[in-house]
Amino acid sequence: MQDKKAILNPESSYHIYNRANGSEQLFVSNENYRYFLKKYDTYINPIADTFCYCLMPNHFHFLLRIKTEEELSSTFPKFETLEKLSLLLSKQFSNFFSSYTQAFNKQQSRKGSLFMKNFKRKLITNEGYFRKVMHYIHYNPVKAGLATSPKDWKYSSYRTIISNRETKLQREEAISYFNDLNNFKYCHKIPPEITGIN
Repeated sequence: MQDKKAILNPESSYHIYNRANGSEQLFVSNENYRYFLKKYDTYINPIADTFCYCLMPNHFHFLLRIKTEEELSSTFPKFETLEKLSLLLSKQFSNFFSSYTQAFNKQQSRKGSLFMKNFKRKLITNEGYFRKVMHYIHYNPVKAGLATSPKDWKYSSYRTIISNRETKLQREEAISYFNDLNNFKYCHKIPPEITGIN
């Protein structure tokens, strides 16, 4: 079984995910989704390159790669060891979730934690797994019965990736894992269990 609390290391790719506590929702309005991504931009874009994401009413997924040591040293100039750096990177995620929770709690007049304790992260070990995770993330709303195809769900990166609009996503590299845009689109029409993506 793969470690769901993998140490965050420079230049390594991860599937990052978490869900709301119990039966609660993370997002109850369009503004919630937008604000969550805005906070992601503030806390996570400085430390990682993002390939894809999907926000669901009660959980989320991101596929990202931690930046290089050189890039991170400009953000965290005082880290002394990789272990120390990993703790600082995890702290960025904690600050991200905390910032969103505070705003959500204020809006919804609620108290306490919103997310399950300790966000999950799985190390991506090869290109096949990278493709599989990207497809899984984009297909999540379809599998949950919230959309008929990945392009119908507006709270994921799929529509941005297949468009020409400006983005901070690593669009070209994301598509390259499927060879080209046409194959990217084709693979995303097929349920994960029968794609043969590996």
